[in-house]
Amino acid sequence: MYKKAFESFPVLETPRLRLRQLIEADANDIFALRSNAEVNKYLGRKPAQSIDDARAFVRSINESIRLNQVLYWAITFMGSNKLIGCIGLFNFSANMQQAEIGFELLPEYQGRGVMQEAVNNVINFGRQTIRLEYIQARTHRENSASVALLQRLHFRKTGKAEEYLDQYEYAFPDFRKPGQD
Repeated sequence: MYKKAFESFPVLETPRLRLRQLIEADANDIFALRSNAEVNKYLGRKPAQSIDDARAFVRSINESIRLNQVLYWAITFMGSNKLIGCIGLFNFSANMQQAEIGFELLPEYQGRGVMQEAVNNVINFGRQTIRLEYIQARTHRENSASVALLQRLHFRKTGKAEEYLDQYEYAFPDFRKPGQD
């Protein structure tokens, strides 16, 4: 649970992307994302089976946001409201120094630098606004695109999260974990 209160959900922007809160009208795009076999290949989750699953997901995420448990953004291109992916911060530590980041993108938008731009924006928000000092990411070891993205963004592999997942961490340059010189 994060403790930072926002008057309204924080919308993040880059020159070409807008990251905003999920809305009910995103249900069709959420269904396309969460039912896509390529997107789900490395996530180990049950694919969405219906538009009702997608609507329930949107409601669940927005309730978690209301309870200050997650920050979860729809990724859109500037000037468009069409959801092309999602990114979120969750599993906040009790002291609010660390969180986990997760992301997914429809295949037709992959390979265009969209996720690198979105992750950079969320990292900057996490550091500057929430004052995070440490961000974790978990990815399937065979998901070469996500592994390469995390490496480009200076995450370093710290070990195995589970049998098929590798864990990566990003510590901000001026942050040292306890016990480090």
